[in-house]
Amino acid sequence: MSGEIHRRFEATCAKLVQMSFEAGRALRAQVSRSSHAEWRPAENRRDPIEMLEDSGQGRMQDLLPLRYGRMARSPFAFFRGAAQIMAYDLQHTPDTGIRVQACGDCHLSNFGGFATPERRLVFDLNDFDETLPAAWEWDVKRLAASFVMAARANGCGRKQADAAQAAVASYRENMRNFVNLSPLECWYASVDVESIVAEMQDSDWRKHVSKEIQKNLKRTMADHYFPKFTQVQDGKIQIRDNPPVIYHLPEHKDAEALAERLPVMLENYRQSLSEERRDLLSRYQFVDCAVKVVGVGSVGTRCLIVLLMCQDRHPLFLQIKQANQSVLEPYFGAEHSHHGQRVVVGQRRIQAASDLFLGWTQDLVGRQYYVRQLRDVKLSADVSLMTARRLKRYAELCGRVLARAHARLGAAPAIAGYLGRGESFDQAVAQFALRYADQTEADHSALLRAIREERLPVYWEEE
Repeated sequence: MSGEIHRRFEATCAKLVQMSFEAGRALRAQVSRSSHAEWRPAENRRDPIEMLEDSGQGRMQDLLPLRYGRMARSPFAFFRGAAQIMAYDLQHTPDTGIRVQACGDCHLSNFGGFATPERRLVFDLNDFDETLPAAWEWDVKRLAASFVMAARANGCGRKQADAAQAAVASYRENMRNFVNLSPLECWYASVDVESIVAEMQDSDWRKHVSKEIQKNLKRTMADHYFPKFTQVQDGKIQIRDNPPVIYHLPEHKDAEALAERLPVMLENYRQSLSEERRDLLSRYQFVDCAVKVVGVGSVGTRCLIVLLMCQDRHPLFLQIKQANQSVLEPYFGAEHSHHGQRVVVGQRRIQAASDLFLGWTQDLVGRQYYVRQLRDVKLSADVSLMTARRLKRYAELCGRVLARAHARLGAAPAIAGYLGRGESFDQAVAQFALRYADQTEADHSALLRAIREERLPVYWEEE
């Protein structure tokens, strides 16, 4: 009898999956796959510089010149910092109505390797500042456009769309593989770094990547980053200043305000952790904190690094980063009232394994933050070193990981049904990526013009 019940249950599940698949296929009649090639700026498109200025509201104003300087370096650097602009533009593109937990800033530099709490090395998405339930197409199109931007920066010439199309094809093919997996199988799926290296056919690149992995594995917090980030001053351990990237606040009201806020912020953070992780964190004591400037688009948001140490002097660095409204929220609405919680929940939904100390907090004036470890065996690809062929292989890997992320909450049958087996969608998004790359280059030129005209202040870092 129990066997019969099990068979009926499996048949019902298979029927539901097939229904979702067919519903996705039916969406092609409303939103053709070829229509995703479309891109033209809206007639009343907002000035991209105005959007950059708007996104600077609420940030640390003295860091905005650094942000503009980083974005001005190249069209690719501009693209990295322009998630808000692209979200504004994507609202005018075709939408199937299928929703996933979107990354929101899904460009190729936001993928990388890291160690799981079980100390496995996995490759996954690693930036979630903009995550929100939203249209799956937006992540795919931002990823594809980022590969065109990278290909142009690397001088790939006529092959500048190859990697973009490869990323989308990999997404489509891997999404289909998730259709018949159980929810738990989808949830547990991950891409381990060892398998990636083993699959590499380019022997020179495989050696290079293996060398980088081994180098990073040796860079432990205690032996590498702690001596690099700290110094002894007046007999006390403190974070080493490295302005304008790392610095202590001046000894005036800002520093005093931070000293008042931080204990409250850390206590609020503790409450966001599970009980056993609070117990683990309690073994560490506060030592010092400093401002740390990170990324491109994030420059100007409040970001602190906090040094804690346990009694036997083992260090733990935490990053406390301000969480603002997602760039997707004006178009898809809000899910959480606390943006730090939004980031943490979204990361846990998307990532195969998340940081042990991931949590959220707020300060006394209501600003919201999320918290994570500063470094924990972090690996990133140097895209500037990639040939067209290597960039294409990396694109396939990123497409595979994005499909896994979108499939985790059950969207695989509908998306796979819509995409089908052919290359229509792949080719369409590759064409979109080429057209949007042209738009990004025009917007980057507008930024350079605004800097020349002294409309925007700029700080140029030494290369």
